[in-house]
Amino acid sequence: MSSDGRTVGRTNIQTAALAVGAVFLLVGVLGFIPGITTNYETMGFAGHESQALLLGIFQVSVLHNIVHLLFGAAGVAMARSAAQSKNYLVIGGAIYLVLWIYGLLIGKDTAANFVPVNPADDWLHFVLGVAMLGLGFALSRGTARAGRPTTAH
Repeated sequence: MSSDGRTVGRTNIQTAALAVGAVFLLVGVLGFIPGITTNYETMGFAGHESQALLLGIFQVSVLHNIVHLLFGAAGVAMARSAAQSKNYLVIGGAIYLVLWIYGLLIGKDTAANFVPVNPADDWLHFVLGVAMLGLGFALSRGTARAGRPTTAH
């Protein structure tokens, strides 16, 4: 506890949101590094024409990398409180599940694939969605009970 009686430290859910946000920031930066991103010279701002592949697997564009950076910054910022951390993980997880479905439904060579995504991205979005939702719900249990501090254990 701090000298004014408030709890200090980071809850598990805040740590999870911070970690997820940091990973998204890292992925966003790596998407702009030639070598880590193969076919870097083909990267466009947006659209399915980009053949740039992060780690040689995941299709990226400038827009895709910017989205990762913004999503990461949101995670880091929202990790300041347990409630915001839960919102980040749960809403973010739901967004990634919607992106997974969207990626499965669109034609990969159409204007609808503007971010762009490939099948590897689609399944990564599924895993991220499930993992973020799982973290958001599992780590928020019991942290809001009346009279119980929300410090990390």
